[in-house]
Amino acid sequence: MKKLAAALAVLGTVVFSPSPGSAEPVKIGMVMTLSGPPAALGEQVVDGFRLALEQQGGRLGGREIELIVEDDELKPNVALSAATALVERDQVDIVVGTVFSNMVQAIFRPVVESETFLISPNAGPSTFAGRNCSPYFFVTSYQNNQNAETMGAYAQQAGYESVFMIAPNYQAGRDNMDGFQKHYEGEIANQIYVPLSHQDFSPQIARMATSDADAVFAFMPGGLGVRLVGQFRSAGLADQMDFMSVFTTDETTLPAQKDDALGFKAAGNWAPDMPNDASRRFVAAFEAKYGYVPGGYAMQGYDTAMLIDSALEKTGGVDDQDAFREALRAADFTSLRGDFAFNNNHYPIQDFYQLKVEQRSDGAYITSIEQKVFDDYEDSFADQCQM
Repeated sequence: MKKLAAALAVLGTVVFSPSPGSAEPVKIGMVMTLSGPPAALGEQVVDGFRLALEQQGGRLGGREIELIVEDDELKPNVALSAATALVERDQVDIVVGTVFSNMVQAIFRPVVESETFLISPNAGPSTFAGRNCSPYFFVTSYQNNQNAETMGAYAQQAGYESVFMIAPNYQAGRDNMDGFQKHYEGEIANQIYVPLSHQDFSPQIARMATSDADAVFAFMPGGLGVRLVGQFRSAGLADQMDFMSVFTTDETTLPAQKDDALGFKAAGNWAPDMPNDASRRFVAAFEAKYGYVPGGYAMQGYDTAMLIDSALEKTGGVDDQDAFREALRAADFTSLRGDFAFNNNHYPIQDFYQLKVEQRSDGAYITSIEQKVFDDYEDSFADQCQM
């Protein structure tokens, strides 16, 4: 995967060349985090998207695709420069991005104000779900709060009287903190924010140990989650309190966490053991091609490609933007997660599940579905969107 990320970052463009006399390719630019500790998240999105594209013979909706991949390096100024270049220099038809919410906040305005479609395969900030929604912005993942809302509903159901909360200090962290408390009515023992660059959780672990909380709720994506889970388990806190999280124990972090994460609770819109045929085929094909277990990031990358495929199948291109927008809204594709529809704000209506970390018979560590928590769940901001 690291070789893939390096190649994408250096080469940038993958062209599926059109046949002589055919229409020019549809240009798709991707802005993903592909370097540093969070690179695994972006790599999963790119790998999922590329698998769908390969399975379609390099075409989406019958149109040849020119795919340009840029690394935002988890730096807003780099993301902004990349997105601006994609729109102005490369004149892409669609921008697909990003992984992190602060990155999509950085690129949102220049992309949508240029009347270029922006489709997020992961970041779903509350910022653009309500009053600031845009006819050019679609999200194929979730609204950030929703996974945490699912975990909060589970915590309420489980009867936890007190929960210690921790997240990084940026938009998605704040969204997840708010989301957890939507359905959880118990005591919040503490609510701590750390920098995205945080390295040592020892001070926070010490505060957890003396908090008398029944459980911890964490949103710590990527390397943050690896460090937190390892220190939590090493400190013996797994015997003292339960561990609940979103995007902390998932298929991007479990290869490093291994036994440290076993039994920990999570929430999501999908897991690798999702019991439908399309998902089973995807997981098998993904593991055969890339050699690792796909997580929700990869699933959402794949679904994003298939959403674009369904829209281009109806419109033949992006030139008629109103027609293409309506084709995207229709979401006429088979999502790997099952039920999928867009709300008026272009964020998904979908099911959410309580998950648990397990080890498969082949030794791989995965998140596994334990129960459905929400059916056809809408986000809390759609009623503020005037579209």
